[in-house]
Amino acid sequence: MNKTPHPDLIIYNVSILPTPFIKDFIPHGWIGLKNDRLIGLSPGDPPHLEAEQIIDGHEGLAMPGLINAHTHAAMSLFRGWADDLPLEKWLKEYIFPAEKKLVNEDFVYWGALLACAEMIACGTTTFADGYFFEEKVAQAAELAGMRAVLGQGILDFPTPDAPNPALALTRAARFMENFRNSKLITPALFPHASYTCSPDLLRCCGDLAERYGVPLIIHLAETKSELAEVSKKYGLTPGRHLHKLGLLASNLIACHCVWLDEEEMDLLAEKGVKVVHNPESNMKLASGVAPIPDLLARGVVVGLGTDGCASNNNLDLFQEMDTAAKLHKVFRLDPTVMPAEVVLHMATLGGAKVLGMEEEIGSLAVGKKADIIILDLNRPHWQPIYNIVSHLVYTATGADVRHVIINGQIIMKDRQILTLDIEEISKAAKIWSNRVGRS
Repeated sequence: MNKTPHPDLIIYNVSILPTPFIKDFIPHGWIGLKNDRLIGLSPGDPPHLEAEQIIDGHEGLAMPGLINAHTHAAMSLFRGWADDLPLEKWLKEYIFPAEKKLVNEDFVYWGALLACAEMIACGTTTFADGYFFEEKVAQAAELAGMRAVLGQGILDFPTPDAPNPALALTRAARFMENFRNSKLITPALFPHASYTCSPDLLRCCGDLAERYGVPLIIHLAETKSELAEVSKKYGLTPGRHLHKLGLLASNLIACHCVWLDEEEMDLLAEKGVKVVHNPESNMKLASGVAPIPDLLARGVVVGLGTDGCASNNNLDLFQEMDTAAKLHKVFRLDPTVMPAEVVLHMATLGGAKVLGMEEEIGSLAVGKKADIIILDLNRPHWQPIYNIVSHLVYTATGADVRHVIINGQIIMKDRQILTLDIEEISKAAKIWSNRVGRS
């Protein structure tokens, strides 16, 4: 009879929430890890404590790492700059000009490192990104030890890393070739939006994504002005425009989806399009409230994202969960919509499904990847605990995360990130802030 191999790491004396559902809660249990996988998860005490590393989870909760399904990591260096503006003015008069002037490989690398440090400290173990010089985001994510789906940005006009769309597509193909076998990085394509990419360019992106079998990430129906601009230019709403181009498919990750009508929501559901909800960014830019309860009712897979720090201004997915739950309750004047389990599912298993990774991450189970966070429950704002899922959505903050394990490796222990030099990253961020402030 084959014996279960001795784990490399044992987490014991810990509460466990292996899925977003309260029915699966284990008040006292243990987890065993070997290489990058879970090889044991059970109530009670482990059969032995023979492992290279041991974590006593006393007064802690082990759960799946959070999944930030949409952000722009490098834009952490724009945090707090050009705030309190409408999206169109913010994007076209501030962000695009600043990117043209400032964004280069160095900017993207240090901005991505800053974002990775923040996300790790807040319990995010996987993120989906879309920006320029995406190979530098990959370099930062690999150094940090984070799992990431990275979309090479493509627009109709010159960008910081490509003077024209043809070269942007060439760069994207090279990026996908270089990272198609990475352990942590999944390459993707990120045509920005239907108002910044021509129909021909969008078709080319769709063909390229299909050829490489990667996700296609796009901003969809984010603002009322986008709705008006696309409708005026093409005689169709953004959702119908993508449908006409043949892009509504199961590999499409549509971010925001605020201004959808009933027929468009039906189309997204029929075609298996995945959606990412970004409530804080939508609130800050006054974009509107996405019809997430209606999409969920249609069976659309929905994940949760922070968007970038330029429009949020943080990457704390616990805070995003709290906002997502409360926003829809007040908007619909119904306290029963978006219950805690639904929102926690969006930040874990739902996010994994959006990224096509639900067989590997998003929940804790023997055989799945070892992406685990451990929260400190021995804090005043956690007491008393009647429902652990409710507390995770309405009470927890990123600062409650004590340990982070990604792909079987301890990335943060006792709030100290082991893979990154935080002092060096902060120093670089200050240098870049001076440059941004002068732009």
